[in-house]
Amino acid sequence: MTAPSRPAASPVPPETGKPLPPISWKAPIGYSVTALVALVLFGLLPAGGRTTTFTFSTSKDFFHIDPVTVPSRTAAIIVSLVALALAGVSLWATRERRKTGVWLPALFGVAVVLAFLTWAVAGKAQPLPVTGLLQGSLFLAIPLVFGSLAGVLCERSGIINVAIEGQLLAGAFAAAVIASLTHSAYAGLIAAPIAGALVGLILVYFSVKYLVNQIIVGVVLNVLVVGVTSYLFSTVLKVNASTWNSPPKLPTIEVPLLSQIPVLGPVLFRQTALVYLMYVVVALLQVMVFRSRWGLRLRAVGEHPKAADTVGIKVNRTRVRATMLGGAVAGLGGAFFTVAAGLAFGKEMTGGKGFIALAAMILGRWSPTGALAAALLFGFADNLQVVLGIIGTPIPSQIMLMTPYVVTIFAVAGLVGRVRAPAAEGIPYVK
Repeated sequence: MTAPSRPAASPVPPETGKPLPPISWKAPIGYSVTALVALVLFGLLPAGGRTTTFTFSTSKDFFHIDPVTVPSRTAAIIVSLVALALAGVSLWATRERRKTGVWLPALFGVAVVLAFLTWAVAGKAQPLPVTGLLQGSLFLAIPLVFGSLAGVLCERSGIINVAIEGQLLAGAFAAAVIASLTHSAYAGLIAAPIAGALVGLILVYFSVKYLVNQIIVGVVLNVLVVGVTSYLFSTVLKVNASTWNSPPKLPTIEVPLLSQIPVLGPVLFRQTALVYLMYVVVALLQVMVFRSRWGLRLRAVGEHPKAADTVGIKVNRTRVRATMLGGAVAGLGGAFFTVAAGLAFGKEMTGGKGFIALAAMILGRWSPTGALAAALLFGFADNLQVVLGIIGTPIPSQIMLMTPYVVTIFAVAGLVGRVRAPAAEGIPYVK
């Protein structure tokens, strides 16, 4: 007898999953090229001296940290090799289709900056004050942080806020006038967000009610605020500066114990009330935008307003409230130029910081914490060119100031990951 034949094996079912997207090598290539350039320029080429000195302590710290002196070329080569190793990690993660998180670009940036600083300060008689550099960077980043947060709130709801510059300027003007009249810097701190919210109201009113192009409205508002504040400055503030334009400065508040920790204490806990308020606003908005019902509705309006409308969300009402809130946040950042910096109001004193805040918002990927990190990068570059100028490094200040913009271009080009704006940004919604 013949053995019964076995049934034929069933064919393997075809894969039902979607095909994997092609691997993008932009990020590892960008990291590798940057690390190699840093290795050649800062490590292999001769520096201005053999050693580089860094100082960390201040007179109010718990304990003193002695200045650190390192061999310039050796230190630059080591940190450049660390950056090159991180580029290798990025290459491996890209090939294996694994995500690395924000720690990799953060560590990579720190390594490249350390290599640059080691090379730039080599052989200088005056050491590099690390604590002062970081403290000034945080202070100069204040208007950029508030401005970029305003952009996040507005654009997450679908409104393009090009009027951040005007909102900052309006906040600076209101803070100076009210603080001068009341002789209270805190009164000016309250008036600044009100002025910014009014500019935001005009922006969203024309955008929602009359469906005017939002970019055009933002540009016109910037010109309008510049014109109005310049006219009032020339006719009122300048004529009687003692009454209208002599704002008191916000006092520096030192948090007990925490402010005496070396490096971290002076940077984070020896600041004005505006800086502490910035901490609260960033943390609160990060939770509200991504971890609350309100934030879910806000993002739904900015991504798919028609779908949001079908589930009962008032699209235009949400946009109005978000834009006014964003304007108030930007106006609060405008108080930096007067009551926080202790300066009288001047014509166009914001100096284009609103447009830099837009770049920080894009670099931060429309996230409050990302916007904070990007704004700190811009503030660091701004303060670094000042500190290097004092030390006497023969590096053009323009190179320092353009560096964050180059990073932003790389971010938009996709070298540090995908950057995508809200889908319904700038598109009016008509029910």
